[in-house]
Amino acid sequence: MDLALLRTFVTVHRAGSFTRAAALLGLSQPAVTSQIRTLERQLGRPLFLRQARGVKPTTIGDELAHRAAPHLDALVEIAETGLDDESGVRTLHIGGPPEFTSVRVLPALTRLVSQGLAVRTSLVSAAEEVLDGLAAGHHDLAIATARPRGGLLTATPLCDEEHVLVASPRWAARLAPGVLRRKGAVVLEQLPVVEVHESLPFVARYWAAVFESKPAAAATVIAPDLRAVQESAASGAGLAVLPRYLCEDDLADGRLVALLDPPVPPLRTYFVVVRTGTLALPHIARAHDSLLRAATDW
Repeated sequence: MDLALLRTFVTVHRAGSFTRAAALLGLSQPAVTSQIRTLERQLGRPLFLRQARGVKPTTIGDELAHRAAPHLDALVEIAETGLDDESGVRTLHIGGPPEFTSVRVLPALTRLVSQGLAVRTSLVSAAEEVLDGLAAGHHDLAIATARPRGGLLTATPLCDEEHVLVASPRWAARLAPGVLRRKGAVVLEQLPVVEVHESLPFVARYWAAVFESKPAAAATVIAPDLRAVQESAASGAGLAVLPRYLCEDDLADGRLVALLDPPVPPLRTYFVVVRTGTLALPHIARAHDSLLRAATDW
């Protein structure tokens, strides 16, 4: 079986479309289509079902991808680094949320950087986008807040992120604790809200977990980075829901105040995700293990 055909097949499987696979491979779409048809003729089975948007692998296609992808990744690694490159610089490509990657992930890899690992990061907020990038080969390792489906990606729980409802001391001083406990959602929705998106993803998740309702308020300030949300809330722009790891220093020094202390705080799980089989590659395995060890203290 031609390895070039297998490489094209695995790229299409990961990308989910001939068009995206062609861009990744530097080929024309007709060339990719022709190679897939050639492979299907050799195997005597269809590998993909054509859909309005992209393609969906058949059962045979999934089975072939699971068997072939790890070996192809290993061959590409050998081709790119050579057999005697253990002392050379290896590059790890990471995709993940901007704040968590900056504050947690990169510091956890410092030891490996001092040992010769080079790191390139892609800061991507949407979990689906970062997982698509990993599947398509843009990243070696990804940090995501959703567990991927299927078997081409392998996810390991990394840590849980506690969410805290915060505001500046000026706003907190206006809220009586007793009133908050009795009429929390109603009272809080009278305050301005700082969020990362108009859909209020963090506030909505907090409201659903704590108040079992949807927030009625609209955002006053939108900033698509939690660090900007943090600074806006600390300066008095309004209430916000933030990960505890991000705002714990501000809580400790009084720049921010936790408005509620629910018995079960809202949590979000982070996963460290790789393409199945790529943990056989030493630099990915070392980074994966370093993150899991560091996460025990997060």
